[in-house]
Amino acid sequence: MKTKFVIFLALVLLSACSTSNKSSITQQPTVADYQVGEKWVWKYKGVTTEGEIRSDGEDTREIVSIDGVLGMTIGNDTVPVADIVKPDESETPKYDWPLEVGKKWKYENNWTSQDGTTGSQSQNAEVLSYQEETVEAGTFMTYTIKYTGKTTNSRGYSANEEEVWLYAPRIKNFIKLTQNQGDFLYVEELIEYSKPK
Repeated sequence: MKTKFVIFLALVLLSACSTSNKSSITQQPTVADYQVGEKWVWKYKGVTTEGEIRSDGEDTREIVSIDGVLGMTIGNDTVPVADIVKPDESETPKYDWPLEVGKKWKYENNWTSQDGTTGSQSQNAEVLSYQEETVEAGTFMTYTIKYTGKTTNSRGYSANEEEVWLYAPRIKNFIKLTQNQGDFLYVEELIEYSKPK
């Protein structure tokens, strides 16, 4: 369930965007911001406070063209880019575009995992900064977005959580995610980004 939840959040974050170099305001993305062959690779690891490793591996996404329609490969699936960049009409969205330092909003999400477990998430979000950050894939100008709140599910699980996303507009993606949820720490970091010249 945790992996599916993180994949969902990552998909939301994969929304591309364009940023002016003269300001730190980032608008909602469009399909035109992507190109065939663009590729992102992250490494991820999730560990409990007891030291149990619950997830450890790599995640690769790539832009492909199927019958002239741009899509993003996610595991064994290909999601149309148009679906990824579709504006979120929710009053409590994951991202409240345009992004800018100091912006605050409420994020709420209800979900169902593959095994039928239902859950909800309620978080307060804030864009803390726009500055250079370095990960294995390189150095990027990023927004630091902090989410704090609670996650519950139909199996009786309830945990306070804090997530910090480092989102890099130039590559239309996050470069690092650190998630603390109860007794679980999950970290995902970009190790490779490439696109055709």
